[in-house]
Amino acid sequence: MADDSSRAGVRYISPDIIAYVDHMHAPHDDALQSAFAAPDRAGMPTIMVSPSEGRFLELLLKLVGVARIVEVGTLAGYSAIRMARALPPDGKIWTVEADASHAEVAMRNVAVAGLEKQIEVCRGKAFDVLPTLQRHGPFDAVFLDADKEHYDGYAEWALRNLRPGGLLLGDNAFYSGKLLGEGPGAVAMRRFHELLRDHCDSVCIPTPDGLALGIKRP
Repeated sequence: MADDSSRAGVRYISPDIIAYVDHMHAPHDDALQSAFAAPDRAGMPTIMVSPSEGRFLELLLKLVGVARIVEVGTLAGYSAIRMARALPPDGKIWTVEADASHAEVAMRNVAVAGLEKQIEVCRGKAFDVLPTLQRHGPFDAVFLDADKEHYDGYAEWALRNLRPGGLLLGDNAFYSGKLLGEGPGAVAMRRFHELLRDHCDSVCIPTPDGLALGIKRP
C-alpha cells in the first residue's frame, strides 16, 4: 500500500519525467509536431492539450469505438488530429473554431496530416454552429476545450445530441484553479460539473487543469 506521502504525488513530477513519458508513450510524428508547434509559430495562445493528454483522448476514443465526434475549440487542430486517429475510415470529426485565423491554421495542419476527409473545421461561434451539426448526430463523443464561460451551455447541447453511452469530455475542468471562485466563468464550470453528475457516470481526472469525463446514461 502506498504511504501517505505518495498521495501528494504531484511533487514527484518533474519536467524531465514529463518529457520522458511523452517520448515513450505519446511521441509526435511530423504532422503532430507541426500542429503542436503551430500556436507558437503563429502567435496564438499555446493552450492545446499536452502530448500525453492528446494520446489519452485518442486511446479512450478507440476503446469506445467512436465514429462521430464534435469538438468545441479547435485552436491549431492538434487535439482534432489526435482524436481523428481513433476513427474508422468512414468516421468524422466536426471541430468548431470561433477565431477565423485560428481556423485557417488548423485547416493547414489537418491537410498536412492528410485528414481533410475526416476532420471538418467549422468556423463560427459555437452556439451558431452547433445547431447546424445536429443532423449528423447522435454523436459518439463531444470534447469541450473552448471558452469556459459557456461550458454549461455546450454541455446541455452535448447531452441532447450524444447517444446513450457516448462520451462528454471537458478540458480545463479545474478552471485554472478558479473553479470554486466567483464570477460567471466559475459558475458556468460548476454547472458543467453538475450536469455531468446528473446525466452521466462521471469522473474528473486530475490532469494539470482537470479533464472531466462523463458517459451518458440511457
